[in-house]
Amino acid sequence: MARKDTQKKKRKRLSPARSKLMIASVVMMALFAALIANLTYFVIFRGEDYAEKALKQWTRSVSIEAERGDIYDRNGNLLASSYTTYQVSANLQKIGKDDLERTANILSALLDLDYDATLAKLQKTDSNGNLKSQVKIKDQVEQEVIVQLSAQQFSSELSYTSDVKRNYPNGTLFAQLLGFTNTDGDGQSGLELTYNSYLSGTDGYQVTETDRDGNTIVGSDEQYVDPVNGAVVTTTTDTTMQAILENALEEACTVNNAKTAQGLLINPKTGEIYAMGSYPTFDPANPPRSDAALLLELAKLRPVTDTYEPGSIFKVVTLASALDSGTVNENSTFSCDGDLTVMGSDIHCWKSSGHGTQTLTQATENSCNCAFMSMALNVGAEAFYRYIYAFGFGTPTSTGLTGETSGSVTHIKYIKDGDLARIGFGQSISCTALQLAMAVSATINGGELLQPYVIDSIVGSDGTVLLEGERTVIRRVISDDTSTLVRSILTSVVDNGSGRNAQVYGYSVGGKTGTSQKYADDGTVSSTKLIASFVGFAPADNPQYLCLIIVDEPQVPVVYGSTVAAPFVQQVLSDVLTYSGTAPNRDNEAVIVPDCSNMTVEAAVALCKSKGLTCLYMEDELQATVVRQAPAVNTVVVNGSIVILYTPWTTFRAEDEEISYVEMPDIAGMTRMRAFDALQKAGLVMVYDRSQSYGVVTYTQYSAGTQLPEGTTVEVGFTFTPAD
Repeated sequence: MARKDTQKKKRKRLSPARSKLMIASVVMMALFAALIANLTYFVIFRGEDYAEKALKQWTRSVSIEAERGDIYDRNGNLLASSYTTYQVSANLQKIGKDDLERTANILSALLDLDYDATLAKLQKTDSNGNLKSQVKIKDQVEQEVIVQLSAQQFSSELSYTSDVKRNYPNGTLFAQLLGFTNTDGDGQSGLELTYNSYLSGTDGYQVTETDRDGNTIVGSDEQYVDPVNGAVVTTTTDTTMQAILENALEEACTVNNAKTAQGLLINPKTGEIYAMGSYPTFDPANPPRSDAALLLELAKLRPVTDTYEPGSIFKVVTLASALDSGTVNENSTFSCDGDLTVMGSDIHCWKSSGHGTQTLTQATENSCNCAFMSMALNVGAEAFYRYIYAFGFGTPTSTGLTGETSGSVTHIKYIKDGDLARIGFGQSISCTALQLAMAVSATINGGELLQPYVIDSIVGSDGTVLLEGERTVIRRVISDDTSTLVRSILTSVVDNGSGRNAQVYGYSVGGKTGTSQKYADDGTVSSTKLIASFVGFAPADNPQYLCLIIVDEPQVPVVYGSTVAAPFVQQVLSDVLTYSGTAPNRDNEAVIVPDCSNMTVEAAVALCKSKGLTCLYMEDELQATVVRQAPAVNTVVVNGSIVILYTPWTTFRAEDEEISYVEMPDIAGMTRMRAFDALQKAGLVMVYDRSQSYGVVTYTQYSAGTQLPEGTTVEVGFTFTPAD
């Protein structure tokens, strides 16, 4: 037993050397296992990350920017292109303390920057309080400015890197349609945004091997990938036609003292957009980026973004629907006593005394509300709604233009006869200008609703045609016979009715006036905020051009709503027909509009009459001075056309609007405050010379008891003698 115990003890006892060896083996195995685990983690799970980091350490990748594609009009005129500019950066650690103020002074002067802000940039530090190595001073600096900076004997203090800036050679022309890009060259609005993916292209790059200091290793392998430049976009627009339209919009807005004016010119037979825009406008090369709210307003492509109640232009849709449905024909007659009772409520015609008995053509010439209410009610809600939707109302036109809206059509289940009657003359329904233009086009082009388009083609840098515009019929809405009759009636509106201001020498023109009320902030209908519009097409028997102009909130001076927009549509059509070389189709007598400025209204009327022209003016303004006129001086018009005379006191009156009249109170002998209160209570607005407003009223523009449209401004004069 003793021997066995001794053997056990010998087996358990290990030499010190062997023990150390075993411990070392265990440690080595653990370290090896840890190494394997780490290698597995770094190779399998983090291999790609570390390979990328390693690649970055021994290579340098330089992006090669793709050139943004150009935009052209239908005739090959350049509308937008890109050119090289430069980004100026300051290397702060290279600028001595004694040179800070000099450097800031030169940079702020040549780059048009604030001196204090520039000086602060040159002293910018990081989170640890250390001076930054480099800061950007300004981008998109023109080459000539870089030359001026280089002449200031800067060496390593400044760095210049190439940049790209968008160029719009036509200035403000096409501003809303083209849109603009940001400082990185990406589209922000208009066609620049809509077709950004085509225009921007794909950047290339160059990869080279470098040493530890980042210097290129001579003779090392290089990888180079060419950039794919942006595609070339060709539009259906015409630069000359756009200029004609924009000039008319500016004049319409200025003459009528309006908030905005918008318009478009299209081919009603194909859907091609020749021109589109609004006024006020902006320069897309230098948009007011510092005022975001202003930029948003100016950059709106209003014919597709803004909706409004179309007013009487919608009567064209009602007319076409009633004729096509067979509920009326060219021999139908209508009676108008000034209002129509629908479901116990009287809905007024714009002419309170009524139009009497009229034929269908006469009712359209007169823009009689009662006649069109009757047409809508006779067609019936269900059938009329089918036409409304078929003409494209309630759905966007699918032009692809940024910000396009669909307007509003109240669901038929909520429509009662009173609502239906109002829709018949263009109330209780809203649309965009482009929707309305395409609907009117369908009534005159043979009956087909077309999809409007502004892109003729998009061609890639390799010559591949990526997109091509073409005439697209959405649906047939009315018969060709109905369309022919609508064209004839609308031609009569211009020849004999409310659209006479749109007559063009040498050509037949068809069209329709429109005036609609806007809503006040409290949701009620405003009696002073109005929208006046006119749509015209020519030649009337074979329409090639359709122009719609909408003037928002015209103030003074104007006479009738139909005169706010119609003269400017006439101006556009006249110039476009001449420019395009369209053959005349009428042998009518031409008259050149005389210059009536600075004459009394009475003298201007006599002058125009001697030339074969008639005038529109306010009867009580015969001795007032003419300050503006439409059409403009030397415009060629048709004999018998109307010249609108504007004086400082001309008051707005809308042809298609139901006018509320108030009585001029007797304010003679009143003090300024009493007169002001009396006029305000009557619904009139007092205007007076503030430097001569003492004493009592001795002069009023209108005599007591005169019936005036609500909201009319009344000129008042005072003595210098204080009241008793």
